[in-house]
Amino acid sequence: MSALSSDPPQARPAQAAAAPAARVRDIRLDFYRGIAMFIILMAHIPYNTFTNWIPARFGFSDATEIFVFCSGMASAIAFGRVFADRGWGMGALRISYRVWQVYWAHIGLFFAVAMTLAALDATGLFERDYIGDLNLYPFFVDNTQQQLIGLMTLRYVPNYFDILPMYLVILAMIPLMMGLARIHPYLALGASAAIWLVTQTGALSLPAEPWTDREWFFNPFGWQLIFFTGFAFIRGWLPAPPVRKDLVLLAVVLLLVTIPFARWQIFIHVDWIKDWRADYRVLIAKTDFGLLRYVHFLLLAYVFWVLAGPGGSHIRAHGTGLAARAWGFVLKCILKVGQQSLAVFITSMWLARVLGAWLDVIGRTTPNFWLVNLTGMALITLTAFGVAWIKGQPWRKPA
Repeated sequence: MSALSSDPPQARPAQAAAAPAARVRDIRLDFYRGIAMFIILMAHIPYNTFTNWIPARFGFSDATEIFVFCSGMASAIAFGRVFADRGWGMGALRISYRVWQVYWAHIGLFFAVAMTLAALDATGLFERDYIGDLNLYPFFVDNTQQQLIGLMTLRYVPNYFDILPMYLVILAMIPLMMGLARIHPYLALGASAAIWLVTQTGALSLPAEPWTDREWFFNPFGWQLIFFTGFAFIRGWLPAPPVRKDLVLLAVVLLLVTIPFARWQIFIHVDWIKDWRADYRVLIAKTDFGLLRYVHFLLLAYVFWVLAGPGGSHIRAHGTGLAARAWGFVLKCILKVGQQSLAVFITSMWLARVLGAWLDVIGRTTPNFWLVNLTGMALITLTAFGVAWIKGQPWRKPA
């Protein structure tokens, strides 16, 4: 501003005309990714009644789809420009570095949670067997040496620790898709769809433990479809859908029709729906990412994309009243959590087990559920602000 005011008066109009208009940040990605982080925390607190109200109880898709779809969009923003500006080789190197980060985040998360569960059991103060709750006795008792090798090579992927391995495999597929897209974007999209189709046959399953035939709970070759759908929207491989009232109404109707097929409190009382779920389980399967999960999420994403308004204009706080200021504060917290999703996710997965132990002590009453969930939300929000502050390298700023 001071530089502009020092220019000769006659130069200012021309410079002002040439200067590009200030861009307003599109907050929709950070907002919905932040919402997903809060849902993921609630979903992983053991026996948490708040999970009765998460998206998974009202449809085939859940917060995992939000997380993976938004991660695809964020990856297109973060890494796509490297491929465009620095070439395929440098882009692949950047992806390799991110895969390395996610890999060590996965290993660190496992040991942090395993140590915490072992410490809780060692106190002798709890009736619950926390190591057994996550089925970690094969690691602690049966054959630790073998399982340690399996853990480091991703051949041992215990349940509860399966999202980050899925994510890092999908990240590793980005150079392939970017290479195909250099020929034609539809070639990359076709490859993604083909890999997903093959996955539905069971041909691309990955073993999760050496002593059984259990596979990874999230098969990355199925889940890459939703990741690269988000990636494609940001890269421009897919056009933005039209905003039309009839399409929004159709999407809302289909989402409402889905509820009886997804909410267990309803379908357990309707025999033909239970039979349908059994007969068409492959369409809603979570491991290989069934087709109806994909369709349901796209419908949900379309509705909330429209509701958010252009650039998230309907989400932003408007006005100066108390309600607007309160929403502005809440929005700031949600956006910060969305911006620091990896650090928040790792923290929440560890924190969920601690919060579950807290509920074991104080009892699962309605006030206690509110106390524990709100505490967890506050802690991951503080984590997000803390990580963002550290990333800003405050030690480099003047004292």
